[in-house]
Amino acid sequence: MTKGAAMTLTRPFGLAAAALALALLYALPAIAPRAVVQDLFGILTLLVLAMNWNMLAGFAGLVSVGQQAFVGIGAYAMFAAIILMGLDPLVGVLIGGLAAAAFAVPMAFFAFRLNGAYFAIGTWVVADIARLGISQWKALGGGTGTSLPKGTAKDMAFVGQIKDMLDVSSAAAADALTYWLMLSLAVAMLVASYVFLRSRMGLGLQAIRDNENAARSVGVDPVKLKALVFLLAAFGTGLCGALAFIQITRVTPDAAFSVIDWTAFVIFITVIGGIGTLPGPIVGVIVFYILQRALADYGTIYLIVLGCLGIVVMLFARRGLWDMFTDRTGIDLMPLTHRPPQGSLPRPKPSRRAA
Repeated sequence: MTKGAAMTLTRPFGLAAAALALALLYALPAIAPRAVVQDLFGILTLLVLAMNWNMLAGFAGLVSVGQQAFVGIGAYAMFAAIILMGLDPLVGVLIGGLAAAAFAVPMAFFAFRLNGAYFAIGTWVVADIARLGISQWKALGGGTGTSLPKGTAKDMAFVGQIKDMLDVSSAAAADALTYWLMLSLAVAMLVASYVFLRSRMGLGLQAIRDNENAARSVGVDPVKLKALVFLLAAFGTGLCGALAFIQITRVTPDAAFSVIDWTAFVIFITVIGGIGTLPGPIVGVIVFYILQRALADYGTIYLIVLGCLGIVVMLFARRGLWDMFTDRTGIDLMPLTHRPPQGSLPRPKPSRRAA
């Protein structure tokens, strides 16, 4: 059986399994303990961050090591909206995403002048400057940070309705709401990324990643497309950071701008799952979650195993676990290849011998 035939036969089953899994995930707050919902919220947070970073590094060729800047800006903007302006936390989440996108404009103006490793280090430097600047914001606790006012999460919009619907406490209802929002954000990002990458602009973006000069020669504007992806990734990362810190309830500059928590783990997830593929971050976050649960009690051994796994994958499956699976089985549930429309290629002229 050819790879194309295998993919044609398995895609309906794969989509049905994905729909069933998604329905189960949405139903989880009604059937699972609160601790499970909180654990999966953390995993979904890393998944959303990984999908945003994958769009930058895997499809636009922008290897950023400063994504924690957008997490921190989004979190602090959300805290400011609640504490200083008295707004609902859900409105604060939207403000956090917009603030991160706004911060991405001057960050891009500086970072886009750099290439390769210089771009990566440049984004890291800008993120650290943002951390130092935020630590001077005395109204939000300065370097020691601040906490949400007591009962903020319980007073969010829709928490009361969810509490009555699920017959749970206000705290559990708030956890269910933030979980559903993060899950919806992950699904929306996955679908939007697929639609975008299948469009002409997405094809141009991948052409830029492969050969920027060749893409420019056929009319693709690299700066415009990269800037668009950078701003959208900043917006998504800011939303994710704001949502994450609603559940954490306390923010400090070191926690909000942590390069390990919000960038290093995200890079690991994307690389082992499959950079430059849409299902790659999903596979990577599942592997990360399994290892985290299995090795959480072993201290530094946990980090050593993560490092060894990353090295093994980079040596024997350089394009990640999902790409290795696709190559061996021919199954790709979200293909990004573009085929010319039927009949667009000229028919070869018959030779004289055939005539």
